[in-house]
Amino acid sequence: MTALTFDYDVAVVGAGPAGVVAAVRAAELGQRTVVLQDGPLGGTCVHTGCVPTRVLAKTARLLRDVRRSGDYGIHTGPATVDWDRLKAKVQQVIDQIVAAKAIPERLDRAGVDLVTEGRGRFVDPHTLELSGTGRRVTAEMVIIAVGGHSRRLPLPGIEHTLVPEHLLDLAELPRSVAVVGSGNTGAQLVTVLRALGAEVTLLEVRQRILSAADADVAAVLHRSFTDQGVHVATGIGGVRAVEPLPDGRRRLRYDRDGTDHTLDVDQVVMSVGWPAALDGLGLETAGLTIERDRISVDRYRRTSVPHILVAGDADGEAALVQAAEADGAVAATTAALGPRTMARYDVLPTGGFTDPDYGQVGLTEHQARVEVPGCLVATVAYAANERAIIDSRTTGLLKLISGPHLETVLGAHAVGEDALEVIQAIATAMAAGIDIATLSRVPFAYPTYTSIIATAAAQLLGDSPPAPP
Repeated sequence: MTALTFDYDVAVVGAGPAGVVAAVRAAELGQRTVVLQDGPLGGTCVHTGCVPTRVLAKTARLLRDVRRSGDYGIHTGPATVDWDRLKAKVQQVIDQIVAAKAIPERLDRAGVDLVTEGRGRFVDPHTLELSGTGRRVTAEMVIIAVGGHSRRLPLPGIEHTLVPEHLLDLAELPRSVAVVGSGNTGAQLVTVLRALGAEVTLLEVRQRILSAADADVAAVLHRSFTDQGVHVATGIGGVRAVEPLPDGRRRLRYDRDGTDHTLDVDQVVMSVGWPAALDGLGLETAGLTIERDRISVDRYRRTSVPHILVAGDADGEAALVQAAEADGAVAATTAALGPRTMARYDVLPTGGFTDPDYGQVGLTEHQARVEVPGCLVATVAYAANERAIIDSRTTGLLKLISGPHLETVLGAHAVGEDALEVIQAIATAMAAGIDIATLSRVPFAYPTYTSIIATAAAQLLGDSPPAPP
């Protein structure tokens, strides 16, 4: 590693997916680059977010399959969970992924300096002071890639609740849990906790769960949760307080239909948002303002201060690894070359590892009908897919949305087994600009879940009006 000069072209604050991609790309473009990091490398997703959540989701899937194995002639005893071994497995996976990413080595190979003396704080628009040592770094361009954190609501007794990343800190598996919030993280926790044997209540202030998902997808998942024994309460007026009980449990007070309700559970998990981790950065010193826990940026990742850019969760938008990495590449290019490239968020696949899975890319049906008059929509049930029948996983659907003359894929939404893999295939087609006719001719392997894409494309071809002369 080269000697630190504390005089750089680009300083990147944060070593998560956005920061690492930004730093490596800036160095590739000839910029003298430094990364400032306080804490573990790799970002929250690896250490406390989607990686441990995915391990828990894998556990839930294994339990489900073991419990249903008798349908295929396999005799097993009752499936139980060893909580300590499960937590150890989560940590093992995290350690393996951290080792595989090899972030220090990757930065070193790219010629990027890594400083782990604490997160930087602006002391003037071009200078950051390190929280651990007080040393200072100056840079012509600064990329803020600090990630985010779980939101805690300012309500009485909030100290008696958990945020999702602290679930694995529990000494034992709770028998009953209230999950407040039904976004991606909350919905995944519902599946995991129910599969592990907890009695689960899901509380949501909106009128339906997964408000960002396609309405039909959310409806399928709502029914599936109910079938699994989850109590789902939507349209609540809000959580009022959480109180400790003498037996160590918690009493959750909430409003619904103007009436006070109480719920006694072992644990309350608050999954109500993911604001950017902007505290302590001294943004006001750099001339930046924060609006609703976010920094506004343009399409080239520039803030209102021209030499300060943002990548990842700090913009308050997608809060996804895939979005963060795209942001990092764009921000680095802007820092080195000026406003030349933009990320394609129209092909950003998102979703969750619930039971069943769900995923989406592009416009929802509602958005498409508003923005693209004459758009076409095909919906195919998983019950019509041979692989789903073989696996006894027939709950779900794929919705494929195209332009009025099948010239482009506008969006896709799936709920069902391997839904995110199905959506990823469609996202690839969208990125390549494939039209519906071409998509219908892809020889998907048989029998697979992804072959449902060809079925939906063929349905659109049959329903489409003739193209204009």
